[in-house]
Amino acid sequence: MLASPGTMKRSSLLILLAVGAVIAAYQAYEHGWVRFNYPPAERYPIGGVDVSHHRGAIDWAAVRAEGMVFAYIKATEGGDFVDPQFQANWSRARSAGLAVGAYHYFTFCRDGASQARNFLATVPPLPDALPPAVDLEFGGNCDRSPDWSRLSREIAVFLGMARAAYGREPVLYMTHELYDAYRRNIPKNASDPFRASPLWIRDIFRSPRWLGERPWTVWQYASNGRVKGIRGPVDLNVFQGDATAWAALRAPHP
Repeated sequence: MLASPGTMKRSSLLILLAVGAVIAAYQAYEHGWVRFNYPPAERYPIGGVDVSHHRGAIDWAAVRAEGMVFAYIKATEGGDFVDPQFQANWSRARSAGLAVGAYHYFTFCRDGASQARNFLATVPPLPDALPPAVDLEFGGNCDRSPDWSRLSREIAVFLGMARAAYGREPVLYMTHELYDAYRRNIPKNASDPFRASPLWIRDIFRSPRWLGERPWTVWQYASNGRVKGIRGPVDLNVFQGDATAWAALRAPHP
């Protein structure tokens, strides 16, 4: 039986409305009008951003005026890439009064020593800087199924070199997906290079869960934030802890 013209019109209208709703929702998310996470400021008063050269020139004074306390800035990737905006972002964010740290995107295709040398040659060991951070994720990496035993050894090399150079425990940025895959695949008798490092967890859909017995220290809760002084969407983060814990994170090792 053929549908009546009226039924067909109603069906077409419903389809158009559904498509329009999807487009509107996407635009709302893309422009930062809607997020999945809204961490309460009274619980997480220490907030910050993380950026790379993709955000272009940044007005760091405006970012600080927005209430941002800290910024993690991409410095390096792999064994030879240096972010072209790192030096400008590093100096200007510090001058604006933010607590500033540098991060390295760790590629699974290069050894840890060459990656650490790239990072150490780029990031100065300043006593008031945040601990160095290592970005470990599948997105954009060269292999989603690495040799986990080899990878853990290379991460340990990087962490050891960074720890010795900067006098503080590096922070590990991870998704739950990568952390879970690592814990499933690493041999039980192998040393865990993640054990001592504070965890910076990315979860833009919900609050981060506890990772076994490991608490998280920094939470990247949105990738579509809007902050004055930064063009386009930016990653938003909060620190978990009070002023004493914040001071401890920033303090160099004796």
